[in-house]
Amino acid sequence: MSGPVPVQPLTWNVAALLSEPPGSTRDYALAGVTIPLEDDRRLTDPIEGTVRFVRTGRGIFVRAVLATALGAECSRCLRPIEVRLALRIDEEVLPSIDLESGQPVNADADPDSARLTDHHELELETLVRDAIDLAEPIAPVCRADCLGLCPTCGERLDEGQHDHPQESIDPRLAALQSFRFDVEPQTE
Repeated sequence: MSGPVPVQPLTWNVAALLSEPPGSTRDYALAGVTIPLEDDRRLTDPIEGTVRFVRTGRGIFVRAVLATALGAECSRCLRPIEVRLALRIDEEVLPSIDLESGQPVNADADPDSARLTDHHELELETLVRDAIDLAEPIAPVCRADCLGLCPTCGERLDEGQHDHPQESIDPRLAALQSFRFDVEPQTE
């Protein structure tokens, strides 16, 4: 005996909305949703926020305002940190099957558009994952004034003393130690 098919937390059947006139809406709240991420990345807080679907003349316009946090590493001192992410999705999702005829829709006109499934389901997980990828900072830091790591011993510069003896310099390069750039603005 089979039970009801479990619905994924970021999947909605929008067949009823597709049969309504343009401008019709549906609003949903998301709470406690997690999704797997690639490349050993992980969410440290579930995805929370609101999603609105608006029927357009061609499909469904998705507007989502979401928040989550991503586990990361400070790019300067390598401490584990949590990066708060504010996500915004504004995307039109087009049908892949015509609701009335049941025939496949020609996708050649909009090959890069997001599509509903063959069962008129809107799967938001890919759009959320893309929004996380776009919102993730390239070089996250634990704090703006993080000093990073000592280039000599590799320890964090904000922990302990870093008075390392200077290495002896090749005598042929010793004159370069006193070299300083004095950059003066050039006037024409």
